[in-house]
Amino acid sequence: MTGSDTDLAAQPLQHAHALPAHFYMGAHSHELDRRAVLVRSWQLLAHESQLAQAGDHVVGEIAGVPLLIARGDDGELRALHNVCRHRAGPLALCDGRGAKRLRCHYHGWTYALDGQLLSAPEMQTAADFNVASVRLPQARVASWRGLVFASLDERSPPLDDLLDGMDARLGYHAIENYASHARESYDIACNWKTYVDNYLEGYHVPHIHPELNRMLDYRSYVVEISRWHSLQRSPLESGDALYGSGEALYWFVWPNTMLNVMPGRMQTNRVLPIGPERCRVVFDYYYPVGVENADARYLHDRAFSDLVQREDVEMCEHVQRGLASGSYIAGRLNPLRENGVHHFHELLRTAYRNA
Repeated sequence: MTGSDTDLAAQPLQHAHALPAHFYMGAHSHELDRRAVLVRSWQLLAHESQLAQAGDHVVGEIAGVPLLIARGDDGELRALHNVCRHRAGPLALCDGRGAKRLRCHYHGWTYALDGQLLSAPEMQTAADFNVASVRLPQARVASWRGLVFASLDERSPPLDDLLDGMDARLGYHAIENYASHARESYDIACNWKTYVDNYLEGYHVPHIHPELNRMLDYRSYVVEISRWHSLQRSPLESGDALYGSGEALYWFVWPNTMLNVMPGRMQTNRVLPIGPERCRVVFDYYYPVGVENADARYLHDRAFSDLVQREDVEMCEHVQRGLASGSYIAGRLNPLRENGVHHFHELLRTAYRNA
């Protein structure tokens, strides 16, 4: 075996090491993640509340491919490539409501909501040009409990396989009835996997999150592993001003989606690579509809989440500098506390081998 082959060999949890530092930096690693992981996976792009009526649309991107999630006149959701078939102009620059058509901002080529070209100005003199033969490519699209995912790869497993078992575990949490309340984004000087690694273990909670640690029962903190996702859960006691009492549920869904579910609240996180050593984490907050006098609680929730996030950001940036220092040799994982990290790294190793 070469050194690279050894890095990608499957590792049993009890003897596992973390991924070597070179997977977290440089153009080669960034390109490997794009073609081996992101192009081949399901990505969370929207919520159905943004796509309630025909013509409602949301712009997004997967691995550099611009996408436009649109509700058609027939009620169907489609993930259209947001790239005009003429000279690659954009059909939409931002989210929108009630569009009758999709019109390229560059030269005015106009498409139906299902991606069929309807008109192309002044193309009468183009020999053998047939408007009816032009259609926008589509990605796969699927919804789960109001969350809308898309995938560029026809070979990726069905979304239901990715989320198998999560419905039963959610129990009484009717997240499909929650409404979007706010969005926050953080640009972080670390590789996207550095951030995911940090999310996947509670090992660090007593050391960098003192306020959060007081709410959770670290001794009862458990990580459950499934094929394509993992769940961190802990008893929760936060007081009525925040979440109240119950259970904290933190789901990771391969490869870069997180769902944080507390009593009366859901937060989704999307970890988006924007360079070899930079990522953007997009937080969307969802709450039940019709709760009276909830604004103060929601503001408190967002402020507390921001505090925890900034603690994580600071540490992830320190870790990225350590990975890039040349000093780090992949360390042993804690089988009790870092089985979620091990699960993620094994999925990465499999994806890299398959690439």
